[in-house]
Amino acid sequence: MGRWMRMIGMLCLMLTLPGCVNQLDQRPGMIVEEEPITLRIAWWGGEFRNNATIAVINLYEKLNPHVNIEYEYSSFNEYWRKLAPHAAGNALPDIIQMDISYLSQYSSLQLLEDMTPYMLSGLIDTTDIEKEQLESGSLNGKTYGLSLGVNAMLSIYDPEVLKANDIELPTDTWTWADFDRMGEQLLGKGIYLGTYFTPEQFFAYYLRQYGSKLYAEDGKRLGYEDDGLFIEYFGRMQQLAEKKLIFAPDIWTSDIGQPDNDPFYLGEALFSWGYSNQFISTAQRYGKPLTISPMPGPNSQDGLFLKPGMFFSMAGNSRHKEEAAKFISFFVNDLDANLLLKGERGVPVSSSVKERMKLVVEPELAQVFDYIDWVADNSTQMDPPDPVGAPEVTAVLRELYDLLLFGKITPEQAAVEFRERANGILGGKL
Repeated sequence: MGRWMRMIGMLCLMLTLPGCVNQLDQRPGMIVEEEPITLRIAWWGGEFRNNATIAVINLYEKLNPHVNIEYEYSSFNEYWRKLAPHAAGNALPDIIQMDISYLSQYSSLQLLEDMTPYMLSGLIDTTDIEKEQLESGSLNGKTYGLSLGVNAMLSIYDPEVLKANDIELPTDTWTWADFDRMGEQLLGKGIYLGTYFTPEQFFAYYLRQYGSKLYAEDGKRLGYEDDGLFIEYFGRMQQLAEKKLIFAPDIWTSDIGQPDNDPFYLGEALFSWGYSNQFISTAQRYGKPLTISPMPGPNSQDGLFLKPGMFFSMAGNSRHKEEAAKFISFFVNDLDANLLLKGERGVPVSSSVKERMKLVVEPELAQVFDYIDWVADNSTQMDPPDPVGAPEVTAVLRELYDLLLFGKITPEQAAVEFRERANGILGGKL
């Protein structure tokens, strides 16, 4: 019981995620219950994802008039803050959008339903989903999340902005050394080299480039032994911030989330970084053609991997598990639903849906499909889901990263402190 309460306390301290939603869920051809069914569903996301998801919910309700779906959504951090008290009270929405960094945490507290029986029975149709994607949401032989799309890390740029600053366009084999040289060409121009690198994501990529991982296989400690990798990566980030070539944290005190205030959308930053599912909304906001490039090498094929964009999980406390399973199956397997979603959560996991969508998608989405196909041939296997305690480790890394970018701590000091605090969390000493 003590461990349960401790883990619930950890959940309540997590960063926040957006949204929850409720609605009734049933599929054509299924036996309709005598009483109408209401499902609750929650997700995080931006405006495009929210509108697209609501459109899919409306479509589902139209096809299944006995089902009502109530929904709620918010930003990533706000979402997890809102979800934590529901978890503590064992009152989660029937369907929750789940991130890989939280999958171990929530499943270890027995808050999530094992979806394997629903897949075996066919309520969740996995006929056209590759085994690797199904296993991405599995822990200890149980499936706690179904991937909603396939993503990969990427660089996004406007070729015209690079040309205007006499910068050569990146190739599939560009490197961190090329990245540094681009920065040197921008000094004194008032142009950022790129936007903010989320530390836990891009440091993990950097570690993979050199044969290491952020977490050990047993999840009880960090997965790399050479602090030189930490010092090298974050030393580069600190130097770029000092030269005003990447954003320092204080820029986020402004309303930079709006295109009118974000240097990338103003043509004042060469690159934006993230995952491939973000490309469509970025291109729509930008309003002009954008191009995808891989992350810098060397050894980008070792650093890159195909990642589930996010999952849908079913709450263990749900009173309508079969109906929740039917909605999830519809979400990933219905062509019309995925045409509405436009791959915003990732390239569809259903191979048949993906192939049919290729025939009708717009150029931006076609570019994402092509990039994912390229990554599939130029990447290695994804790391296992983050261990219990990963959200706390992430909070520590972000705290130290901010201090680094403000010049309040050296990379050497940060490396020592991160290892001590992270291993304490993962080993259960803190």
